Amino acid sequence: MFLAYAAHKNFIAYQMDVKSAFLNGLLEEKVYVEQPPGFEQKTLGDKLYKLKKALYGLKQAPRAWYDTLSQFLTDNRFTKGLCQTLHFFSRFFKKDKGALLLILVYVDDIILTRDDPTTINNLILLLEHKFALKTMGEVHYFLGLEASRTPHGSIFLNQTKYLKDLLVKTQFDSCKPTSTPMVVNLKQALGDSATLADSSTYRSTLGSLQYLILTRPDISFVVNKLSHFLHHPTINHWQVVKHLLGYLKGICNLGLKFNPSQRFSLAVFSDPDWANNLDDSKSTGGHCIFFGEYLLTWNSKKKNVVSRSSAESKYRSLADTTTDIGWVQSLFRELGISFEALSTIWCDNVSAINIAQNPVHHNRTKHIEIRHHFLRDCVSKRKIEISFVPSQDQLADIFTKPLTSETFASITSSVRHNAY
Repeated sequence: MFLAYAAHKNFIAYQMDVKSAFLNGLLEEKVYVEQPPGFEQKTLGDKLYKLKKALYGLKQAPRAWYDTLSQFLTDNRFTKGLCQTLHFFSRFFKKDKGALLLILVYVDDIILTRDDPTTINNLILLLEHKFALKTMGEVHYFLGLEASRTPHGSIFLNQTKYLKDLLVKTQFDSCKPTSTPMVVNLKQALGDSATLADSSTYRSTLGSLQYLILTRPDISFVVNKLSHFLHHPTINHWQVVKHLLGYLKGICNLGLKFNPSQRFSLAVFSDPDWANNLDDSKSTGGHCIFFGEYLLTWNSKKKNVVSRSSAESKYRSLADTTTDIGWVQSLFRELGISFEALSTIWCDNVSAINIAQNPVHHNRTKHIEIRHHFLRDCVSKRKIEISFVPSQDQLADIFTKPLTSETFASITSSVRHNAY
């Protein structure tokens, strides 16, 4: 989302790293350590040292470093993002002379963007005065993600090097390519074949593939499906992994492309399967959110409850999708971006659309949890709108089920036109 905003505004994103970041954190708790070997002062006897700042290895060190950096930025008129991003990311921004200076922090890695290079240089000098920094110019390699910027302002994000290293590690760098990530109509279940002898390789490979999803939405469904069997993988599950690695071997250079654009709109595709899990009959829901012309975020996840009909399954998926839309809207609202029109969710089930647009509770929905019915409130207050899309044009199908090579190619070509 940070890079999408930078590309949208045709800004340059810069990258830097804080050296020995945790050593800058001021401790609020009382922490004592023994005299380190080689630095003992015999005149002090058995006395201990009281730490003023954090050391690597302390549980408090990450939080102490974040508090120190956060306090420094807020003292310099930066605002902390109220809608914090996921995991360890934090966002700070400052509006100056009508422009927005945006900073994204991941532990000790920092990227920042604005259209004015002078302001960027002043901020770097300010940070260097407080912390020891390593400046690396424009963003090119961040947390395993490769970023490149074209002369026209587009930003291309991929994990080609990460993927090639994974193929070498798993010894699939010379395997035969496949056309799809997963064989169509392949049903996976617990105990469907003999237990895999080396389950650690299965788990480590799936862990690497989960990180690859950051720039490869086309493998989200199969990785999500295979992750259900991490505790008890079988030979058949490993065969699916091998098929997936063959697909990745054939197409290594795909990624996300963000172009400068004047469109301020969110288009969302949402769709689940229905009771397709052989072990518990639960559904897998998926959605993808486009910001203007390019893919911004996506999701493929098994539902927590069993749905009684396909309409109910799609209604629940629409509700879950709406929560992500609200989060994305809040993030962009903090950046001063207002959307030209209502965010549209495209759904291929007329019954689910009617349930969402009908404020009257009836027998078909009385058993659905109340938390899902806020979808109706969002529709009635014109926060979102739900429109029908034919099943053959439903892009979210790629996140919910294995597809034939023809259907998969059709969807990926549509997504690739906007995202790859």
